Amino acid sequence: MNPLNNKGLNGKSCFFTGIIIGILVGAAAFNIMVSYRLDSLYKRIAYFEQIIDDKNAVLEKFEKNINTRSLRIKRIEVALVFDGDEIDQINIEKSVKDRYSELLGKEVNKVDSDLIVEVVDKRILKIEDKEFKLKVNKLILTEVMKIWISVEPVSQ
Repeated sequence: MNPLNNKGLNGKSCFFTGIIIGILVGAAAFNIMVSYRLDSLYKRIAYFEQIIDDKNAVLEKFEKNINTRSLRIKRIEVALVFDGDEIDQINIEKSVKDRYSELLGKEVNKVDSDLIVEVVDKRILKIEDKEFKLKVNKLILTEVMKIWISVEPVSQ
């Protein structure tokens, strides 16, 4: 006869016990694999959060620098449209730069461009014994203030 029947164990109970043990071992192995995968994902998330925090700190510093750093007028360039003598051109340019010298170092966004134009627009400039009428054509206001001026001699 069958030796298993002698001890009170039958084939069905061994089969179901094996299946239950297999299910438990499989579930434990699956749980270990999922736990390992979750741990590695948590580590990656923490790493990426650290990178984001670092990037945000750098971004905040840049934003503070942008907000505190303002454009200032560092240089004035005058472009004259003038057909006269070169010495007169140099004197006119020097005179115009002297009129705008107060603007050096001022913040660009606090300077009124309309007032800048009005300083020399439609003015008559007297240099030595000659008179010149100035007319502003264009103004660019950045770190370098550039102004284009037409110059016409005034007939006497």
